Amino acid sequence: MSQVRVRFAPSPTGMLHIGGARTALFNWLYARHTGGKFVLRIEDTDQARNTQEAVDVIFRGMRWLGLDWDEGPDVGGPHAPYIQSERRELYQHYASWLIAQGKAYRCYTSEAELEELRARGLPYDRRHRNLTPAEQAALEAEGRPAVVRFAAPLSGTTTVHDAIRGPITVETHSVVDPVLLKSVGLPTYHLA
Repeated sequence: MSQVRVRFAPSPTGMLHIGGARTALFNWLYARHTGGKFVLRIEDTDQARNTQEAVDVIFRGMRWLGLDWDEGPDVGGPHAPYIQSERRELYQHYASWLIAQGKAYRCYTSEAELEELRARGLPYDRRHRNLTPAEQAALEAEGRPAVVRFAAPLSGTTTVHDAIRGPITVETHSVVDPVLLKSVGLPTYHLA
């Protein structure tokens, strides 16, 4: 069996809260119990709200709790960088690969259009999932920014095996195609 690697990936948008501390503690305990690695990654993809002060608070809070990390932004490691925004090209590469494989697509739905769907109680309607190259070019010519969405299966079921709850099965048609890459080129946690 390979060595366990767990991570804590807080967003530096405010104080380290009790839920985050709990997650960090459980992951740290599991890594130490199994002889694995505990990784700290800074999830700075919310560019509008990130602050260096919040990063410093995370470091201080973790150290106050007595938690150390084997890999992270301040200690390095073999899978650097440990700050999400510094991994932008990696995520853009894999998003392009997923698009080429037909497992993801560019979506040009504006925030106003999404808000209109929400106001009507509707989920995202996959309106750009099957664009022709000409339709996509027309939207790009308008200057519409695009996100990359995962093309979730439209039928069947998906089962994940949760260590605590056991197998969890969902109807795949109920999974609305999540955003993987934001229009600014940064990943969401679904891709990261």
